[in-house]
Amino acid sequence: MRRVVDRLSSERCPTFSVEFFPPRNEAEEAILWKSIRELESLDPAYMSITYGAGGSSRDGTIHNIARVATDTTLVPMAHLTAVNHSVAELRNVIGHFAAVGVHNILALRGDPPGDPMGEWVAHPEGLNYAEELVRLIRELGDFCVGVSAFPYGHPRSPDLETDTRYLLRKLDAGADFAIAQLFFEAEDFLRLRDRVATGSDALMLPGIMPLTTPRTWRKTIELSGATPPRWLSDRLEPLTDDPKAFRAEGLNVITELCERLLAEGVPELHFYTFNRSKATRELVDRLGLRSSRAEPVLAAQH
Repeated sequence: MRRVVDRLSSERCPTFSVEFFPPRNEAEEAILWKSIRELESLDPAYMSITYGAGGSSRDGTIHNIARVATDTTLVPMAHLTAVNHSVAELRNVIGHFAAVGVHNILALRGDPPGDPMGEWVAHPEGLNYAEELVRLIRELGDFCVGVSAFPYGHPRSPDLETDTRYLLRKLDAGADFAIAQLFFEAEDFLRLRDRVATGSDALMLPGIMPLTTPRTWRKTIELSGATPPRWLSDRLEPLTDDPKAFRAEGLNVITELCERLLAEGVPELHFYTFNRSKATRELVDRLGLRSSRAEPVLAAQH
């Protein structure tokens, strides 16, 4: 089964997936593939590779997602954005994904290069909205299509009601599921899931960042677009000068978040890996998400 929704409907539940970004050089590519191989052994439901702003990492995405499709047992999902691409270019990229055996695409409008909050300027022969990209992908083949969702609302949306309406339009355009951007508390995701459930039965999946360093903490705040709750800052901020203690408490925080989500019936957790495997492997084991097909844990790993 090579489609994300098929994996999630037929696999053991709950399960997990992993996300990587394209490497910039040979050294980073070696790190990426070491992590891919280590996480492959845990049998995630699928894995994805991101797509740089303006197509800046397009070649890296295509090269590595094609290698995943042909050289691993993983189910690959490619990210694709409309930034700086004509419809003809998008058709070419989508066709290449199909040719190498990639049947899952995460369709994103994307942010303006250099300034995510800058003015959006569409390619003169391109697209303006993610829902248009969803339709284009659907027209070109039997793809499983995902989109992004924002628990606190997209920064450009005036309110949550408007943001939910735009998300439902992406789902109505043919998306099978949505992956939520980062959030701090389980309730933030669950409220998003409830808002969407009034107009769609598409799968809603939470994006999870393992908190292992102050850098990943700052990145979570940046990508969420929201202010963290006081209780969470109080747990993490005092530890920013103690790497070992910060990592331990950060993983405890994420474990608690995931346990709450799983208790609320979330079928899958989507882990942002930063192209490393250790923290994700630890969380998968803590949460009991290894499948029966995963390689056994070796005693030396404990």
